[in-house]
Order: sequence, then C-alpha cells, then structure tokens
Amino acid sequence: MELFDNLNLAMFSGKGGVGKTTTSCAFACQWAKKFPDEKILLISTDPAHSLGDVLQIQVTDTPTPLQSLPNLSVRALDANLLLEDFKQRYGDVLELLVERGSFVEGEDLTPVWDLDWPGLDELMGLLEIQRLCNEKVVNRVVVDMAPSGHTLNLFRLMDFLDTLLNSLELFQQKYRYIKESFAGKYTPDEADETLKNLKDELAAGRHLLQESPKTACLVMALPEPMSFQETRRFLDSLENLKIPYGAIFVNQIVIDKDSSGDRCLEQGKLVSQFMELAGEKSVYLIPQQKSEPLGITALENLINQISPAESLPLSTSGEVNIKWPEKIPPGFTDFIEEGRRLLIIGGKGGVGKTTIAAAIGWEMAQRHPESQIRTVSIDPAHSLGDAFGLNLSHEPSIINTNLKGQEVEANRVLDKFREDYLWELAEIMSGEKPDNSASFEMAFAPQGWRQIVEQALPGIDEILSLLTVIELLEENQEDLIILDTAPTGHLLRFLEMPSAMQDWLSWIFKLWIKYQDIIGRTEFMGRLRTLRKRVVNAQKILKDSQKTEFIGVIRPQTGVIAEAERLYQSLVEKEIAQNYVVLNCFTSNSIVPSNKFPEAKVVCMPMLPRSIEPMEQIKGAANYLF
Repeated sequence: MELFDNLNLAMFSGKGGVGKTTTSCAFACQWAKKFPDEKILLISTDPAHSLGDVLQIQVTDTPTPLQSLPNLSVRALDANLLLEDFKQRYGDVLELLVERGSFVEGEDLTPVWDLDWPGLDELMGLLEIQRLCNEKVVNRVVVDMAPSGHTLNLFRLMDFLDTLLNSLELFQQKYRYIKESFAGKYTPDEADETLKNLKDELAAGRHLLQESPKTACLVMALPEPMSFQETRRFLDSLENLKIPYGAIFVNQIVIDKDSSGDRCLEQGKLVSQFMELAGEKSVYLIPQQKSEPLGITALENLINQISPAESLPLSTSGEVNIKWPEKIPPGFTDFIEEGRRLLIIGGKGGVGKTTIAAAIGWEMAQRHPESQIRTVSIDPAHSLGDAFGLNLSHEPSIINTNLKGQEVEANRVLDKFREDYLWELAEIMSGEKPDNSASFEMAFAPQGWRQIVEQALPGIDEILSLLTVIELLEENQEDLIILDTAPTGHLLRFLEMPSAMQDWLSWIFKLWIKYQDIIGRTEFMGRLRTLRKRVVNAQKILKDSQKTEFIGVIRPQTGVIAEAERLYQSLVEKEIAQNYVVLNCFTSNSIVPSNKFPEAKVVCMPMLPRSIEPMEQIKGAANYLF
C-alpha cells in the first residue's frame, strides 16, 4: 500500500455496493496514522453517503475531526450549501454575463439559483474537490465517490464547464464589441476578471485530475461477473476521459476453505480476469470480514488485511455441486393482477436491484403470457444486460415472447430533447429570430447558447429518464414497466424531477409572459405546455398507489439497512407506495428488520448459487421472490 503514499488526492469509485465507503474510510485512517503532521480530509460526493454509518460518528458538511485521529477530518458535501456559497462568490457576475448574452434582464435570472439543477451534486462536488486541492486547504484528500455512472458524470463536467465558460466569453465579447462601437474603447470590468479567474481555476483542476502524478482513481470491485463487466466499462471510460487510475481493489474475497465451493471457484477465475484487465497496474484483494468493519479499530484491522493478488493464490478449477437453498415465505403477490403499471426497484448500490428487477419481469411474463412486460434500466452505469446475460441497448430487445429489456441511453434521449425543445430555447435566450433577422449586436450570443445546448449538463439523466418513463406509460404499449434505478441518492433526484421540471417550465412561462412581444413563438410555448401536462401526469402516476409501487432492496448489513430506512421515510413524505422490502443474500444468521419498515412486508431471498448462467440465476431468483 506504500505505492499510494505519493498521492495527494485518492478517489475511490466503482459499482455500487463494492465497499467504496468502507475502504476509503480505512485508507484515510491509515494515512492519518502514517502522516501525523499532515492534515487529511475524507469527503463524500455521494448524496446518500454512509460515512457516518461506517465511522460511527455524525457527519455533516462541516469538516469534523476524529477524536482518536485529530489530523483526520470527515465531511459529506452538501450540494445546496455549496451552491449557495458559489452564488455568493460568482452569482452577480454570472447573471450579468448571461444578461449580456440574452434579452433577459438580470432580475429575471435570479430565481434560477433556487431551482433544482440536474447534476448539481456532481457539479458542486467537482468544484469543491478542485478548490480544496488548488488552495491546499489540507495536505491530502480521500474522496468516497458516488457509484461509477455518476462518478463519470462528475468527471465529464470538466468539458461542460469548459463549454460554459467559452459561451460566457462569447457573451462578454458581444458586450465589448457594443461598447467599443459606441464609446470607441473598452475598459475591462469585473466580468472579465471573473472569467479569467474561473478559467484559471478550471485549468488547474483539469491538470489536477488528468495529469498530476499526485492523483489517482482507485477502483473498487467484487469477485462477481456483473462487477467485473462494469469495472471493465468504467476503466474504458476513465481512459477516454484521461483520468488516471491507480489500482483495482477486489473486495469480499472468501479465504475460508469451508465456504461455498462454487463461490470460491468463481472468485478465483474472476480475480485472474481482474489481473489481466489491470495490465501493469496492481490488483489488491480484501478478505470478506466475519462482521461489518464499523469504527476506527475495525477499519484499521481491515486495512492490514489487504494484500496484492499475487500473494493470495485462489482456486480456479475443480468440481462444484450446485445447491439451491430452501424457499422462505412470504413472497410477492401478483403485481399485474393487482393492477400495477409501474414498479420502481431501488436501494443502496450493490444490494441486487438489477437482479430483483430482472426476476420480477421474468416471473410476470411467465404468469401472464397475454401481457406485455418491459424491464428498463435508468442507471447511467447499466448492468441489466449483464443480469440477463444479453447485450441490451436503448432500443428494447426481446428477452422472451412478451418480455423486453432496455437500457436507456441518456445521449439518445438528449438528442431528441434537443430537437424538440432545447435548440429553439437556445434561440429564444439569445434573442435570435426564427427568420435569422437578429441585428448585428446579437452576433455572438446565438453561438454561445448553441454551445451550451450541445454540451448538456452531465446529470441530466434524471430528467431524461423521467421523460422516457412518461412516454412509455403514455403509449400504453406495455402492461407493466419495471424500473431498475440508480442508487439511493440519485433515485431520490429522479423522484423529485416532476416537481423540479414544473418549476423550470414555470420560470420559462413567466419569461415568455413578460417578453412575449420580443419572443413570439406561440407554437413553441404550446409544446412546452403539453410537456408540462405530461410531467404533471407523471407525478400523478408516481403517487397513484394503484398503479405505482416502490420495492426496496437491502442486504443484512447495518449501513445498508440504515440507508434503506432513510429512503423509506423519504418515500412516505413523497407519498409513494412501498409495500415490500427484499432482504437479499439472506442467511440463517440474518435478522429480518421488519420493525424498520412498519408498513412493508420483508421478502427474504437467500444467496443464489454462483456457478450458473445469468438467465438461470434470474429464473431462480424469480422462484424465491413469488
């Protein structure tokens, strides 16, 4: 582990549920002990973080030193507080720049700060990581990242911010041109200075993440096929984004010889595949713990057990007797008979949401051959195809006669959203006329707004996923849709999108009412009204307990159950029905936490055999669930 002592920024990411939080906490504690004269900061960018659950302390946006390790502080980033701070520092100037690039007065832009932004957690997380490192607030930073799909969204924000600043520069160029035309000269103002500072900060941040030998993304994984496939895709994406990764950590390695033979055989083969995937990089193995490593002492014990893959030989061959465990009542009732149209499967990363979603889809299709069923993944890091053992894409694929699978591609939906709304909205904001009759004073503005639309904000997945679901329900082509969602924090963002989108549309309508003589475009506003009706309808469907039901998935782990309990309360507040919680990986030693979910039945699903084909696993899971 001395290999990482030269780092100033260590970012832990990977598929949900692979142990990012636990390992990042252990890593930070080790650094704090090893470098007692340095200030270490452990932060989380995950909106549903569990740092407090692992460290057994209260964690907020204010850095909190650990009593036993006072040089280590812990902080969970609060995107809304960071946005408020960002607004205080740059808000007035940014509003001024947008005003200079559009027909809108500054006072009409102020409400935008109070709207829900897609990708806000990622945006504020990126800016704060860059600030902490650039300003050398601490000596070393350990980041517990959100699961891989949203981590990639965070890294992609560098390109978005580049484009945004270039567009703001075009708005400022237009302003300079007008000033020089009428006054004969131009004197740089606060906007010029702010743009320069922001560009310098972004360039330093990009260098920090892409080129600094002091930075690395440490990739967590499990010795499971779906985790391997997602890790492979994640590493490809990191390479495309020019983000260096330092090593792969494979967690929950079974070293007990009396453990399940098929699991030991599978993990041996997968560790070999991870080593091949890593190439010249190192692979480290983390043994499965007998109990959850909670608190400083347990974390210190965990870090001492991490070893290079080469030093721990694992079996890769042998005969395996596959044993299916006994079925445990109660199970699900028949969702189609009960009139459900939409099932939302959610929970903490890595608890088995995708397998549960696939199994429900399979069983409903078998029971109701006359009904059309579709299982849809809206997680930016899809694994639904891996669960079925198939290559799925944005276009629905036939899995069985009446069962389809789909992995929503945000770029495909975004392209359609651009064509339907965003290109014309960019023209409106710039003051460009439909007949290209805009005066020369506006020459720079249309290009700037088109650039912003072209490079859409990463994290817009939640809005686009909502539109996809609306369309599927409106078309009435499916009798039941099962959504495989992103982990908890981003699932909540998705469920908040109907209200957020209505707020954005209301702001646009207010602008139009004030400036309709300038804007015109009555037909376009009519289309936006239709969109608002669709969004309102989506919100009604989400709250209709006869049509929609949320199914939570948990594992018998303290941190997972604590997060699920918080999610359960959030759903109660949002008036979304939850009648079931699936306790995945149930064993005879597991305690069923029925008291945590008073209005929901707990359905127990035991550990499934490992050395079987993906589709057989799905069929087996379906048998246990119903």
